[in-house]
Amino acid sequence: MEKKTFGLQVMSTNGIFYNDRASEIILPCIDGEYAILAEHEELVLAIYDGKMTIRDAIGDKIIAIVGRGSCQVANNRVIVLVDTCEKPEDIDRHRAQRALERAEEEMRQNKSIREYYTAQAAMARALSRLKNSSDYGID
Repeated sequence: MEKKTFGLQVMSTNGIFYNDRASEIILPCIDGEYAILAEHEELVLAIYDGKMTIRDAIGDKIIAIVGRGSCQVANNRVIVLVDTCEKPEDIDRHRAQRALERAEEEMRQNKSIREYYTAQAAMARALSRLKNSSDYGID
């Protein structure tokens, strides 16, 4: 029996991460992970910083760490737009640690609400990158 698939395109500000058939995608959402399979009903999702898992047409797993964005599901096609998308092994842990430290310092300073939220988002992104890269033994 042939595995059911759907068209999947994952794009970030750095370009196209994935553009092929897939059998499943699991996305990080505000209240946990959300899985999408072939012939899923139409919907739009908000994506949060975290780990995205793709199962391609033959069942191989592709892991990526994504930033915030959105996902649209319609007509057996899924489009994911995120601000960042990278494989765990491509994460520079030292750079992510420095970004975390900068964000923490920004949050300690008394600045505007907007600057506070920007620093908070940067901190969440850095923590997600550090956590998920360490899950795969990357130093």
